[in-house]
Amino acid sequence: MVVLAAGGCKSVFFGTVGVLGGHHAQVHRDIVFDAPHALKLDVYTPAGAASAPVVVFFYGGAWISGERAWYRYAGEALSAHGIVTIVPDYRKSPQVKFPAFMDDAALAVAWARANAASFGGDPRRIFVMGHSAGAHIGALLATDARWLAKVDMKPRDLRGFVGLAGPYDFAPFSDDYLLDVFGSDPAAQQAAMPANYVDGDEPPMLLLQGLKDSTVWPRNTRSLAAKLEAHGEPVETKFYPGVGHTRIALSLAKPFNGWDGALADTLDFIGRYGATTR
Repeated sequence: MVVLAAGGCKSVFFGTVGVLGGHHAQVHRDIVFDAPHALKLDVYTPAGAASAPVVVFFYGGAWISGERAWYRYAGEALSAHGIVTIVPDYRKSPQVKFPAFMDDAALAVAWARANAASFGGDPRRIFVMGHSAGAHIGALLATDARWLAKVDMKPRDLRGFVGLAGPYDFAPFSDDYLLDVFGSDPAAQQAAMPANYVDGDEPPMLLLQGLKDSTVWPRNTRSLAAKLEAHGEPVETKFYPGVGHTRIALSLAKPFNGWDGALADTLDFIGRYGATTR
C-alpha cells in the first residue's frame, strides 16, 4: 500500500469530477458536529426525501489528506438515487494519530442518527461507507464495538457497511507514513486492523475491490470477507477486473469512463438491506 499524492492539483481534479458527476442535490454545507475539534459535515438530500436510507461516507486520503468538497460527486450520486448522504470531516495525521480519528467517525455516525430525520432520512436505516482510508475507518466502526459504544451505539445498529478498496488487514508494515499514523509497535499495528475484530456481531457488508489496485491490495478484501464468512456473517464481495484504486471511487460519478459497477452494486445492496423492517 502506498500513499496517494496530495495537494492543490488533487483539489482541482476532484472538484472537476464533482462537476462532471452531473447530479444536482440539495446540499447543506459546513454543519458543525464536533465543535471542540472544529469538525464539520455536508449533507446531500434527495428531493422530497422522507424516511430515506442514510449513508455516512468517509473519504480516503491515506489518513493524512482529503477534504469533504472533493467528494461532492459521491454525495450527489447517492442522493440522486434517494439516499440521504453525509460526508464528514475527521482529523488526520500528523495532527493526530490512530485512534483519534475513530472518535471523530463515531461522533459523525451519532450525529447522523440524531439528525437524519431533519433531512428526510430514517435514523433506523444508517449505512456506513468509505473509500480507501475511509473504508478502513468505516470497517472499524462495523467490527470493533468500542468506537460506537462511546456514542451509545453498536455495530448492528448500522444497516450495513460498504467498503471501496479498503485496507482491512495490512499489518505488519514499515512504511514511514503508516508508522506516523499507527506507530511501530506490532501489537498497536494489529489493533488497527478491522479484520482482527470480527466476532459475529457485525452488520451486513459489501466489499468492493478493483483487481488492478496496486495501492490497496485485493488480499485485504479477501481476508476480511473470509473472517466474516467464518462467523456466518452476511458479506458480499465484488472484484472488478481492470479497475484500479482511484477509478473504483470515481465510478460513482455519472458514470466514469463508461463504467458504474461500484455505484450499481452499492445501490443494490442498500436497496436490499435498507428495507424499513428487519
